Amino acid sequence: MKKILCLNLLLSFALNAQTLTLQQSIEKTLQSHPDVKIFTLKTQQSHMGYKSARADYLPQVNLSAEYNPTQTYALPVNGKFHTINDTGWNIGASLKQKIWDFSKTSFQIDASKRDEDISKLSLKDLKVLLASKVKSLYELMVVQSEAIKVREADLHVKEVYYAQAKALFKQGLKTQADTSRFLSAVYSAKDNLAIAKASYEKAKNSLSLYMGEKISDDVDLQRDVIKKDFNFDKNTAKEVLSTNNELKIYNETIQKNVLLHKSAKASHYGSLDLLASYNRVGSLSLYDSQLVGVVLNIPLYSGGRISSEEQNAELGTQIAKQQKSSKELALKEEISNLVLDIRRYDETIAAKKAQLDAAKSTQRVLEGRYKEGLSTYIEVLDASSLVLDAQLGLLEAYYEKTLSIDRIEYLKGKI
Repeated sequence: MKKILCLNLLLSFALNAQTLTLQQSIEKTLQSHPDVKIFTLKTQQSHMGYKSARADYLPQVNLSAEYNPTQTYALPVNGKFHTINDTGWNIGASLKQKIWDFSKTSFQIDASKRDEDISKLSLKDLKVLLASKVKSLYELMVVQSEAIKVREADLHVKEVYYAQAKALFKQGLKTQADTSRFLSAVYSAKDNLAIAKASYEKAKNSLSLYMGEKISDDVDLQRDVIKKDFNFDKNTAKEVLSTNNELKIYNETIQKNVLLHKSAKASHYGSLDLLASYNRVGSLSLYDSQLVGVVLNIPLYSGGRISSEEQNAELGTQIAKQQKSSKELALKEEISNLVLDIRRYDETIAAKKAQLDAAKSTQRVLEGRYKEGLSTYIEVLDASSLVLDAQLGLLEAYYEKTLSIDRIEYLKGKI
């Protein structure tokens, strides 16, 4: 009956525990984080700028109305001009259509489209960056939760050592120094356990803020996320350089400045526009005024403004090219270092596993020898410390390797 009751309690606990996957954490963050909403609005704003630039190629129609209570008119009378004051009004419509401006407007429209593309890439890069941050927090929660288990087991071992030392002291087989030293180890283990729990809570609180919702205390996490494998490929650097979002933004910035430079050059040649208007005029008489014609505007002198805009766009192109080259060098260096780190962590993981097996074997031998009076408490505690260090070192190596793999995925622009 007791076994059935315990089984029901465990089943109930398992059903009530909240399961939170890494993918769920990323999706909730991307849905609720204010930075995503900000960049989404900026993308929409850039699209409006693109639509505004396209409007320059569409007909511009205006309505106008004017009324003057007093207006002076000049009339010829017997070869001389005489003036008269009377009311006047004017109502009409005008149309202006750009015919040709040597592609100045089309270059500006294309540049505005590049701005929209840059905003979309910035939004994508932000999402990948947030996903990378969520991964690190989620993985830190997993590591700290595993560290808590290790610390709890270490505390239990130290408490057993302390209980054994007290019993052996009562039998006259051990000294007061044994019990005091094991008691000190118990207090130290409790302190380290409290630190591990605090670190776990910090990571959980940070992840909760990113997700925009509270994470329950009995949350169930994916334990395998800190044991990722990396496929060493010679083309990793090439893949990063071809898919990195920041490099794509630099490419779009270069093209944008090239288009602005061409637009500024085209400004030197002016524009050809179609004009049409119709007005109903009421002055001393009532009549209609109509106009249909073509206007050519050629800028002869603008105080150097057009030339400055042309040079500024050319400088912007050169700056963007150099920024891209600098970023490529930084990415190549970072990728190379990350790959070396991952290989080193693989070796560290293998070494820590071997160290852990050896430390556990040594611990079992020394525990038996201590009971027989053949080992000291110092040797027992040293063996326990070796096991603890190997376990925590193994967790740290898994975590650091996972962070390096996550960084490579971010550089590739992958969520």
